[in-house]
Amino acid sequence: MKLFFKKIINKNNKGRKALVEMRGYTLIETMIAVALFLIVITTGLGALLSANSLQKKSQDMRSILDNLNFAMEDMSRNIRTGYNFVCIVGGSPLPSDVSTPNNFHNCGGIAFESGTGRISDPLDQWVYYISNNRIFKTTKSPYDDSSNYIQLTPDEINIDAASGFVVTGAEPGDGKQPFITIKLVGTITTPQGVSTPFYLQTSVSQRIMDM
Repeated sequence: MKLFFKKIINKNNKGRKALVEMRGYTLIETMIAVALFLIVITTGLGALLSANSLQKKSQDMRSILDNLNFAMEDMSRNIRTGYNFVCIVGGSPLPSDVSTPNNFHNCGGIAFESGTGRISDPLDQWVYYISNNRIFKTTKSPYDDSSNYIQLTPDEINIDAASGFVVTGAEPGDGKQPFITIKLVGTITTPQGVSTPFYLQTSVSQRIMDM
C-alpha cells in the first residue's frame, strides 16, 4: 500500500512539473524583457543621433573652410599675376587714388593692375578689401562703384580687425621685387552655433620681374 501511494505521489509531482514547463513566460518576465529591449533601443538610438549630429557639424565646417580656402587661393593667384600694387589703408574701397604703387604694413585692402592685359587706368583696378568682417572683391571698372563688388566669404566667417595685407617692394625704383603677405584672422560659426577660431597667412611674390 505504501508503495502504491508513493507511485501516485511521484506521478502527481511529474504532472505538476510538466504544467510548470508548459505554462511559458509570466507577465512580470514579459515586462522585464520589454523594458530591457526598450533600454537597448533607446541607448542605440541616442548614439545614432549623436553620430549624425557630429557628421552634420563636420560637413558644415568643411564646407565653410573650403570657401575660406577658395577666397585665399583667389587672392593669391590674382595678386601673383598682377602689378602696380596699392595699399588701401583702413579697408575703404573708395580712396581718392589707387594709381600710385606704395608700401604699407597694415592694409585693409589692396588694389592692383590685373595681368590680363587690360590698359592701365587709375579707376581700372582689381581690388580686394576687408569690410564689415567680410572680404570683398571687384574686377569691374570703375573700382569705386560699390555695386561692382562681390562678397567672397560667407556670413559664417567673421574676419577680425587683425587681418589685412602687407605690401613691400611695390614702389618704383626701390630695387625690390613686389611682395604681398595676406593674413586672415577670425572665427567660423557653424549653423549649429559652434565657433572655431582660425589663422591663415600666405605670402605672394609678383610673377613679373621688377628689380
